[in-house]
Amino acid sequence: MSPVEEKRPGVQFVLIPEDGRDTLSLRLSRRRLRVVVSLAVVVVGAVALLGGSWWYMAAQAARVPALERQLSELQDTRRQVVSLAGQLAELEARYTQVRAMFGVDTSRVLPEIWRPPSGTGRPSSDDPEASLPTSWPLTEAGFVTRSLLEGAGGEHPGLDIAIPAQSYIRAAGAGTVEDVEEDAVYGNFVTVDHGEGYLTLYAHASEIFVEPGQRVRRNEVIALTGNTGRSTAPHLHFEIRLNGETVDPLTLVDPPA
Repeated sequence: MSPVEEKRPGVQFVLIPEDGRDTLSLRLSRRRLRVVVSLAVVVVGAVALLGGSWWYMAAQAARVPALERQLSELQDTRRQVVSLAGQLAELEARYTQVRAMFGVDTSRVLPEIWRPPSGTGRPSSDDPEASLPTSWPLTEAGFVTRSLLEGAGGEHPGLDIAIPAQSYIRAAGAGTVEDVEEDAVYGNFVTVDHGEGYLTLYAHASEIFVEPGQRVRRNEVIALTGNTGRSTAPHLHFEIRLNGETVDPLTLVDPPA
């Protein structure tokens, strides 16, 4: 070691063995010490970085099973959606066929119509002022899909008549409109008081032409059929009540042939 190096300030490390043998000393100049410290910092930083990366990769790897489960669930959901779409398309095709079956047939349209708002039109062969509700509540025959007798214990208090939407609904007898309302079950509906305890109800309408208190004639059109309320397809729900008790409409009204 040159005298110049001996005079430079630095750090000296002394190692003393436990057995008392000769000690070992290591002297580093400040410059070399800075280099060693810098290397140590770099090594420690690299180790910390590698450790952090390892923990990140381990955390991501731990998520893989959960992501695989989610992917499997999404694939199952997609298959279900595709299946439901196919079923819906099939149901729509069947519904189109049913609508075609119940399409307007001029040979089956009943001519006795009093059309709103003026009430003009071809007079009925029956007395338009007759109040007993004995007229068919539609200007078309339609198709009875459910009757009062099919509802166990009177659970279904009337007739369900399949008919295309926007078909005419007419009063089964002359009377006074009692209610024009809307609820979750009947949708848009009308009730007509015919006197002598008789009341008729027409439900699931798309549009109503009359107002409470209005006088209507037998066969006067009071609404259009629809699919409002608890309904799976366009139809008319028709009820007859006598003194508040449900009456089977088919005991008073004969469906058109």
